[in-house]
Amino acid sequence: MSTVFELKNVYYSYNKSVPALIDISFEVKKGEKLVLLGANGSGKSTLLKLMDNLIYPDKGKIWTFGKLLGDKKTFDEYEFRKKVGFVFQDSDVQLFNTTVFDEVAFAPLQMSLEKDEVQKIVEETLISFELEKLKDRPPHRLSGGEKKKVALASVMVINPEVLLLDEPTNGLDPRSKRWLLGKLEELNKNGTTIVIATHDLDMAATLSDRVIVLNENHTIETIGKTDEILKDEELLLKVNLI
Repeated sequence: MSTVFELKNVYYSYNKSVPALIDISFEVKKGEKLVLLGANGSGKSTLLKLMDNLIYPDKGKIWTFGKLLGDKKTFDEYEFRKKVGFVFQDSDVQLFNTTVFDEVAFAPLQMSLEKDEVQKIVEETLISFELEKLKDRPPHRLSGGEKKKVALASVMVINPEVLLLDEPTNGLDPRSKRWLLGKLEELNKNGTTIVIATHDLDMAATLSDRVIVLNENHTIETIGKTDEILKDEELLLKVNLI
């Protein structure tokens, strides 16, 4: 199984006195469903931003597809953006176009594809994400669940190999949440590697092969199989998840 991400002794702090992540090391294997589980403030979102090359480690290294993230000689930002998609916790941060269609068309249009090809890809994606009826609507006028669908569709339209998601079920009603979990399962079955940051234990139970538990000291508490970790009440109490 090849490795899509490798983090080695990664440190990050927002200012010198407040560490957000301390000595983080792990790998993400191609095709797996990995959950970063931790209480609010444990550093999960920061970790995803580091993996998406939005912020840079103070110390330590991150490799993606065998290339050192941010290395000027070997790292190609454009190639990276085609391979790694990021769905933010707050969909409003992500959506900025005037219609749902334009939102989903935005990424393919950056890839110098022909207009007809973009049209076809976008229409197929809208159908796949049950958004065809909303295609002319402004994204900011949609419900939370609909916005999340548009955010996911706008990332998946270019078929990235890895999908990073920050608290994807936050603020979703039960039906939207069920739809989202089903969709992520389907994407994973079709080969997408999925990494989710969450404190939602139900989501971890249904949608992960492996769990990395972050504690409130901003270090990794443990890494293990989902069922073993979710059965360990003492551990979950210790890291403030139950």
